[in-house]
Amino acid sequence: MSNEPLPERTNFTGKRQYEDYVDEVIALAKHELRVFEQQLGIGYNASARHDAFRHFLLASRRNKIRIVVHDSATLERSCPRMKQLLRAFNHAITIHETQQQAKGVYDPFVLADESHSVRRFHFDDLRGLFARNDPIEAATLAERFEEIWEMSTPAVTVNTLGL
Repeated sequence: MSNEPLPERTNFTGKRQYEDYVDEVIALAKHELRVFEQQLGIGYNASARHDAFRHFLLASRRNKIRIVVHDSATLERSCPRMKQLLRAFNHAITIHETQQQAKGVYDPFVLADESHSVRRFHFDDLRGLFARNDPIEAATLAERFEEIWEMSTPAVTVNTLGL
């Protein structure tokens, strides 16, 4: 008999629920976070999310965050806390922007390790799925993320000299 926790899946139908589940997935992460969004909006500049990312990165030098967005302009213009994290943890955070062939991907998600995830079915849809302890759902999203990652290029970098 396995001591593995049973997978839990919860459907949701609101932006606030999505944001709450994003925060929960971040809190559950032990080694790696993978984020795919159209753009990193105000939720990624919130002090609580900044603190959660910082806590995750301070837990181990091996912890990594990889982010892919369709549009990095909002991040560069309106997310000073994310840019601060990037400066402090430039060895652990990588942010890419999709190339043209991936611009049609439309389902944002956050994946923690190989177990926990939250995704919306479309950028314009408030419905989605939160999955905890679900390696099958996580494997599907991990494969999707790697495909998107391959069709993206580095977008936001921070020069430690400030030049």
